[in-house]
Amino acid sequence: MRHRRAAALALASVPLLGSAPDRAAPLPALMSDTGGGSQLITALAPGTGSTSGTVTWWDLRNGQWVEAGSTRARFGAKGLVEGTSRRQGTSTTPTGLYDLPFAFGVKAAPRGTAYKYRPVRRDSWWCQDNASRSYNRWTEPRPADCRAAESEHLLSYRAQYAHALVIGFNYRNPVRGRGAGIFLHVNGRGATAGCVSVPADAMRRILAWAEPAAQPHLGVGTTSGRTAITRY
Repeated sequence: MRHRRAAALALASVPLLGSAPDRAAPLPALMSDTGGGSQLITALAPGTGSTSGTVTWWDLRNGQWVEAGSTRARFGAKGLVEGTSRRQGTSTTPTGLYDLPFAFGVKAAPRGTAYKYRPVRRDSWWCQDNASRSYNRWTEPRPADCRAAESEHLLSYRAQYAHALVIGFNYRNPVRGRGAGIFLHVNGRGATAGCVSVPADAMRRILAWAEPAAQPHLGVGTTSGRTAITRY
């Protein structure tokens, strides 16, 4: 599903893997992969110990990446970690490049939202029980094999899940123990349990901007090092 379009756009200026991005070029042009579509969201942190950074959303226009918006962002309370080695319950945000399967929210979809948008109801849950057949899936209602203590009752997070996008981390072929329920959502009181969060107004703008036909992806990473966003 992934392609190498972004690297080809700026091959001459791509830094060595793990080095800091060249600020003269738009960040997506320096990434190894952008998902093959014409929209991209980047979530950039200064380092793996960071709990805050920047989320920027981009459009590919006439072969050039153009910034469509930007905002401050929050990450996991324990920082960021390579997605392929992440462990569940560590309060870390997984780095990598991910698709965005669908949107959801306690509140109605913002005007202009084109994404599939699921309303959060009283019996809406996200199963995080490693023993369940519904691991890392929205369930409605919660199945018998998915323990409530090991899952999120989505309606209990009215502020954070007012609007959200599912991040495709460990989603298509879930690996038990790697993590479940990683979203791009509205800010809570502080750092997240592993999600990426942004102010409410920014989340509404992202949903009004995102076009499923443009295949938007989310790239999460740091400015340099083994988890540099340019590696993904």
